[in-house]
Amino acid sequence: MRDPMGESRARVTCVVNQKGGVGKTTTAVNLAASVATAEKRTLLIDMDPQGNASSGCGVRAGTRERTIYDVIIGEVSMSEVVVEATVPGLFVAPATQDLVAAELELVDDPKRALKLKEAILSVVDQFDHVFIDCPPSLGLLTVNALAAADAVLVPLQCEYYALEGLTHLMATIDRVKNGMNPSLEVEGVVLTMFDPRNNLAHQVAEEVKKHFFVFESVIPRNVRLSEAPSHGKPIILYDVSSKGAQGYLALARELLLKTERDGKRGAKRKAAAGARA
Repeated sequence: MRDPMGESRARVTCVVNQKGGVGKTTTAVNLAASVATAEKRTLLIDMDPQGNASSGCGVRAGTRERTIYDVIIGEVSMSEVVVEATVPGLFVAPATQDLVAAELELVDDPKRALKLKEAILSVVDQFDHVFIDCPPSLGLLTVNALAAADAVLVPLQCEYYALEGLTHLMATIDRVKNGMNPSLEVEGVVLTMFDPRNNLAHQVAEEVKKHFFVFESVIPRNVRLSEAPSHGKPIILYDVSSKGAQGYLALARELLLKTERDGKRGAKRKAAAGARA
């Protein structure tokens, strides 16, 4: 994308849902990997202390001396922790359990919610896309991701409590927009673990579509998707022919087309506003 000065910079998207078990990390890992296969230089930042996005890309816990924790507390720069993943063009800023301590260590820092945003600025011109995997909560780490992002992608499992959780998430996004990140936008909702045989899944999907943009690409329930992390591989390396891999490749294509369209619309609006001025 282009910044207001006309210079190329990465589009930063945080993948967030405070409800666990909805395919959030699976989406962050496999969407980032799929975007990278489209010859887009892509960075995946793991902001979840569980470190599953890191291990899912082949970066095992204990193999890195410096992690995103060291970046957040200001000891090293982002470029010092970024490592190349197994997918060409995909890079990872890994996390470990140490990240839990960051919330406590930054409690008295008035700029504690902007630590990730400041760190990303030093590398944002080196990538086409940056994805942030958030923890399943709406605490300081997630707020850091929202403050640093251009857009929010919400993975959603079509179940009974899905809409209630979505309401709480949108309230948090609105607070961040009204405070530290006015340009933050909701990219859309991606339906995960979708079972077309389940009537409730269809009902929830239709209800969500009344209120939010929902990507046409749907991620089905897929055994291969759940197996891939144990091998330290994104699904496109583990089984590219699986329904899960094809779902994420389709989502990546749709996201890239949407980003391109939205960018052109934004440029036209700015040009029209400049002409009127």
